[in-house]
Amino acid sequence: MDARTINAHLRLGRRPSAEELKWFADGLASGAVTDAQAGAFAMAVCLQGLGEEGRVALTRAMRDSGEVLDWDLPGPVLDKHSTGGIGDCVSLLLAPALAACGAYVPMISGRGLGHTGGTLDKLEAIPGFRADVGTERLRKITEEVGCAIVAANADIAPADRRLYAIRDVSGTVESIDLITASILSKKLAAGLEGLVLDVKVGSGAFMKTMEEAEALARSLVSTAQGAGCMTTALITDMSQPLATAAGNALEVIEVMETLTGTSVNAALWDLTVALGGELLALGGLAADPVDGAGRIGRAMEGGQAAEIFGDMVAELGGPVDFVERWPDRLPSAPVVREVAADNEGFVATIDGEALGLAVVGLGGGRLKGGDKINPSVGLSEIAGIGEHVAPDMPLALVHAATEAEAEAAVAAVRAAFTIGEDVIADPPLIHERIA
Repeated sequence: MDARTINAHLRLGRRPSAEELKWFADGLASGAVTDAQAGAFAMAVCLQGLGEEGRVALTRAMRDSGEVLDWDLPGPVLDKHSTGGIGDCVSLLLAPALAACGAYVPMISGRGLGHTGGTLDKLEAIPGFRADVGTERLRKITEEVGCAIVAANADIAPADRRLYAIRDVSGTVESIDLITASILSKKLAAGLEGLVLDVKVGSGAFMKTMEEAEALARSLVSTAQGAGCMTTALITDMSQPLATAAGNALEVIEVMETLTGTSVNAALWDLTVALGGELLALGGLAADPVDGAGRIGRAMEGGQAAEIFGDMVAELGGPVDFVERWPDRLPSAPVVREVAADNEGFVATIDGEALGLAVVGLGGGRLKGGDKINPSVGLSEIAGIGEHVAPDMPLALVHAATEAEAEAAVAAVRAAFTIGEDVIADPPLIHERIA
């Protein structure tokens, strides 16, 4: 086998065999496949596709290109993946709630991508928190605490790490086959027994239409099942931010308010219990998703999830008293400005991507790899669709490092909202379930 022949056949519409895809993934990990050959492969997949069998084979091959964890634990190993959105901090609630219900959650997460926020960036707003740990540390924390939210290390799916970087610079990111294999190879390398996928759709998501979201969700579910992991997907709404905050420390505040019961965000709560219910049912810890959702809700109401979250934060370098002292521990921005509505009415639409880019512009995300994030900046008290607003009722609060950055963000946020005269119904949180 050689990369040139595999690429030539793929370009002409002949789909590679499982053996060829394994050879190619191993070559990506070892360096035997060059950047040019990897770019040609990605473009050929974009143009010709791999089909369902090919997606499964590529996912398995990239998963097996590095270390694949196995576990010997008294409960199921479960995880969740979101395709990314604005104000999506569900992972911080869900992982400890699952652990409180008897599951084990080695959650390998990512950083911000484009206009969307990253789970690891949010957690690293907590002073001292370190997401980059080795496999043995991941194992120890997962076994002792029940959950660990960490970054993928170099030994996890190295073929995907290489191919993803090449896709990013070769205009081949938008491929269902490659997106599917990329997401699942990392998740399945964690040795999961069950996975739930939160596929976002709407203005703040990568998938703007239901057709796009359904295609990705069905690809992810069928591929994960084909690779041996019980999987369900929920297609959920991202026509507006999920939380009322967008920005790293600000989202952690909303998480802690919900975990400790001081101010519960209904959308965050409802989506967390829905996703958790699916996972507990997949893992055999609940009779069905409804039973599972009740168990997740009780774990948060009773404070067990908050306690486990605090234990995880402490094990990963954060303050040992974070759950008790989180208002004192999180950074705050020096400039806070209101975004006034231009006129009175009801919020009709929100450009979620524009809000995400406004947070990036404030320094809460990356414009290029290696950019340093300011954890304190972002948006809070974001108005929702259907909400009554007026010039004396802010659409949001901007948290900024400087007056000039605040001014630019105020203009960007105001432009992201459309105000109408009629009341608009709040869109459903969950559009479809695919299993």
